[in-house]
Amino acid sequence: MIIPASAAAWFLPFVLPICFYVAFTDMREMRIKNHAVLALAVVYLVIGLIALPPWSGPWNPGNLGPFTLSLPVYLWQLLHMVVVLIIGIVLNAAGVMGAGDAKFCAAAAAFVWVGDLMLVMVILTATLLGAFFAHRLAKHTPLRQIAPHWESWDRGKQFPMGLTLAGSLAVYLILGIIHGS
Repeated sequence: MIIPASAAAWFLPFVLPICFYVAFTDMREMRIKNHAVLALAVVYLVIGLIALPPWSGPWNPGNLGPFTLSLPVYLWQLLHMVVVLIIGIVLNAAGVMGAGDAKFCAAAAAFVWVGDLMLVMVILTATLLGAFFAHRLAKHTPLRQIAPHWESWDRGKQFPMGLTLAGSLAVYLILGIIHGS
């Protein structure tokens, strides 16, 4: 994995409660709250300064369209938020994903290294399959009685993707602590 293990260790204690909250509220209300997305972004902005101090690390060259830039890792990761937010807005306008999902993906993008993108896709796929089947199983068994008024039980084919997205970010950071560079 490309993510530094030390950065993942700094981020995880702050990100994990937000991930639990996002998964819970998305199952309960079928919405990802803006304050949770904002909290995730603030975690990167603040803790990222400690985990990836821009003043002490190397500046990495990279391309931003036709322009070549040299920026610290902290700022490159911050740019991920902007790029993913633009993509999310387009996908939301096309009806492919919800606005909360798009905003959460944008905030979470800062925590994901580009070199780990294929691994993140594998984690996302595995988490999606596990979350989908666990949710559907709970929906059609007596487990549903634990939280009978959750909106996600009665939304037909709609699925609370916050459960998957938050779970994927948490798993990625956990694996980053174990296998990170």
